[in-house]
Amino acid sequence: RVPIRRVPQPAPEVIRSTWRQAAIPRIERALRASQARNPGGWYVVGASTDLGATSIVRTVAGREVALWRDENARVHAGPGACPHMGARLDRCDVAGADLMCRWHGLRLPSEWPGSWRTLPAHDDGALLWVRLPTADEDPTDSPTLPVRPDPTTSLTSVFAKSARCEPQDIIANRLDPWHGAWFHPYAFSHLVVDDDASTDDCLVTDVTFRLNHTWGVPVRAQFTCPDARTIVMHITEGEGAGSVVETHATPLGTDPEGHPVTVMTEATIGFSPRPGFAVARAFAPLIRPLMVRTQAQLWVDDLEYAQRRYLVRTGQVRL
Repeated sequence: RVPIRRVPQPAPEVIRSTWRQAAIPRIERALRASQARNPGGWYVVGASTDLGATSIVRTVAGREVALWRDENARVHAGPGACPHMGARLDRCDVAGADLMCRWHGLRLPSEWPGSWRTLPAHDDGALLWVRLPTADEDPTDSPTLPVRPDPTTSLTSVFAKSARCEPQDIIANRLDPWHGAWFHPYAFSHLVVDDDASTDDCLVTDVTFRLNHTWGVPVRAQFTCPDARTIVMHITEGEGAGSVVETHATPLGTDPEGHPVTVMTEATIGFSPRPGFAVARAFAPLIRPLMVRTQAQLWVDDLEYAQRRYLVRTGQVRL
């Protein structure tokens, strides 16, 4: 069956308001449930494709972290500053499993044992992770990953953007699906949360993804939080069933004005059993930029929401 339906975009004056359904206590209960889940000290620090033959440096909670791949393409991590004279360890070459500082060639960690210690790192095929000691979090051997489509039959795109807010504000944005048809009318319509199927741990929605003002693709999706810094949308019915959209929030630190800064990283992992999808995967280098452009457009809106929520929550804007 053709998944596209003739679903005309309704005018704003005829769309049912959703503010009663988007009750603040309801969203806060779901947020509290998400924040109680242990991330195990793991933070997303970029896309797997960000890391090539030389090192990169990322900042997590005010701490610089260097990442590199060894000769077997396994990812490693360590402090982002060279212990010799403090050089930033980005764009460094690799020898075996050692990172070679660009200033003087110090091989790390081999030539500086003990005080310069590597950090647990993980590449899940779509995203890079690093584990740091984090207050109130019990470290785990690996990050908690959602069920994903088979990478050999799916198409992945990753988009990242920073915002002046805390991780919880980004998670709270996604725990409010009721804003979708109002705040993103170019992307969504006919959005209904199935209250009977939903709980504080899982929101179930029916929504139409818009192709234009006349045509759309109806799907059923659910939102869950595997840890306090992650929320995942699974498409459970309709076109693309099995596809996931993962949203990860990583704190950077504070800006010069003292406001918290968080990086939102979204991984869209699409799947379809249709023969045409296999053809689309063959053109992934052309299609992926279009996926990223769609992600970017949505997150311009959603990060505005998250930043505003932070200001309201911290009393900098009074209601």
